Amino acid sequence: MLSAAEENYLKAIFSLADAQAGGFVKTNSIANKLNTKAASVTDMLKRLFEKDLVSYQKYQGVKLTSLGEKFAKQMIRKHRLWEVFLATKLKFNWDEVHDIAEQLEHTQSEELTDRLEEFLGFPTHDPHGDPIPDKDGNFAERYNMTLADILPGTEYVVVGVKEHTAVFLNYLDKISMVLGTTVSITLLNEYDNSRDVVLNQHTKQSVSYKVAKNVLVAVKTEQDSPD
Repeated sequence: MLSAAEENYLKAIFSLADAQAGGFVKTNSIANKLNTKAASVTDMLKRLFEKDLVSYQKYQGVKLTSLGEKFAKQMIRKHRLWEVFLATKLKFNWDEVHDIAEQLEHTQSEELTDRLEEFLGFPTHDPHGDPIPDKDGNFAERYNMTLADILPGTEYVVVGVKEHTAVFLNYLDKISMVLGTTVSITLLNEYDNSRDVVLNQHTKQSVSYKVAKNVLVAVKTEQDSPD
């Protein structure tokens, strides 16, 4: 049985390592992500090391052991499933679900998590487009293509975001560029690299490059079309 604090550390280390292709993670990076002091991180890492959840290499930092990675993936799975539940069943906005899921993810019942996943229809991605690991820790395919990568001539669907801040998500709500929105580029503006787009085949909108590079898209398929 791990404490909520220990679980948060494992999830943070996994996230940081994933962002840099699985390498070792520095103490200061963990402190910055969790908004705490380096000394506090050092104390926690000692506890995790004693439980065989992290390994340490001098001058490199820490890395999750196979056991630590297993627990981290379980935390991510619970967190993202709760985000799906909050967004799709309780109709919370996508900028609200993260903080609430942070509280719900610490439930210890594996059966509850399994039933939640089944109840939701085994979703593969959370409301922000991040992949949800299955019970065995396998992640769905990660969305990588952004609105900044595409050219005019093809219709796409908004499938996620790279930035999760409330300010950014609220902005996307304001311009109606939410998950499931179809989008096509009509013009690339050479001066500032902004894009003129059409949303859901009728709403025209100008989008900055900063926004475009943080909106994940996928090519629209027949399955994405309304009946």
